[in-house]
Amino acid sequence: QVQLVESGGGLVQAGGSLRLSCAASRSIFSFRIMGWYRQAPGKQREMVATLNRGDTTNYADSVKGRFTISRDPAKNTVYLQMNSLKPEDTAVYYCNGERYGLEIWGQGTQVTVSS
Repeated sequence: QVQLVESGGGLVQAGGSLRLSCAASRSIFSFRIMGWYRQAPGKQREMVATLNRGDTTNYADSVKGRFTISRDPAKNTVYLQMNSLKPEDTAVYYCNGERYGLEIWGQGTQVTVSS
C-alpha cells in the first residue's frame, strides 16, 4: 500500500515561513503528478501547488510568488516552502499524488498563521 506522510506544519506568525514535507513510500517518479492541497474550516479543499513528472509546476494565484513546490528524489520527498505567510493561509495541508490512475492522499498537517 502506497502512503504519503506529511510533516512540518505548525503555528507561525504572519510574515513567517514554514516548510512542509511529504514522504512517499514509493519512488516519487512513479507518480504522474504530486501536489499540495489545503482545506480551511468551512471551505472546500483547494489546490495549492502541483509538480508533475516532467517538472512542470502549477500554483494557485493566492500563493504565487510566496510558495514553492520542489522534490528530492533521493528521499522520495516533495516539499512546499511557504514564505510570507498570511492568516488566510491557515488550513490543513494535504499531500496528494496520482499513481497509475489512483489518487492517494496523506493524512494532512495543520498550518496556523497568527496575525
